[in-house]
Amino acid sequence: MWCIGKLTPEYITRMYDILDLYAEPYNPEQPVIGVDEKPKQLISDSRKPIPMKPGKLERYDYEYERKGKANIFMAVEPKGGRRFPKVTWQRTKQDFALYMKELLMFYPYAEKLRIVCDNLNTHFEGSFYETFDKNEADRILSRLEFHYTPKHASWLDVAEIEIGIMDAQCTGRRIGEITALKREVLSWAKRRNKERQQIDWRFTKQMADEKLSKHYVI
Repeated sequence: MWCIGKLTPEYITRMYDILDLYAEPYNPEQPVIGVDEKPKQLISDSRKPIPMKPGKLERYDYEYERKGKANIFMAVEPKGGRRFPKVTWQRTKQDFALYMKELLMFYPYAEKLRIVCDNLNTHFEGSFYETFDKNEADRILSRLEFHYTPKHASWLDVAEIEIGIMDAQCTGRRIGEITALKREVLSWAKRRNKERQQIDWRFTKQMADEKLSKHYVI
């Protein structure tokens, strides 16, 4: 359930901008890509699970061991049906800049990637200049166009939807090692990409006005 307060002109402008992007026809030369990240607690079983048998589910002991925390970056192209997750130990400015550079490698022929993301302090141009020299940072940023969600409106980022699917299908269970997490996440993404699973975004500006206009601050 959304918790909506008063919506300022800045909020509305950013919301409209993103909803306009989602409403556009698919353009492989300027794809719209949602980017987000989430922490993942590494947890191993203190006792070996009892394997699944005919008529019986796999059973786990309630006790577990904490093995640290990892991070999962997620980039999803909703209309292209592709996603590119990456598991890292951290989500620093350098980690984000390196991830975005790698993301560009999957789009060698795209003129520009239009990135939808939230306002986390790592998601800005400064991260690139702190990670690369100026020429390299300029080169990377020339192919990225950031579209920021309003504050407290990360629901506008399609990457959150994909992360929810990933949790339900892959990462919502106990995984104790980062190598295993990487393997599982990449295998899951490979299957989803092979099937060209898309995100059918249906919330429009008109729907936003109908549902949220009473909260608008003009």
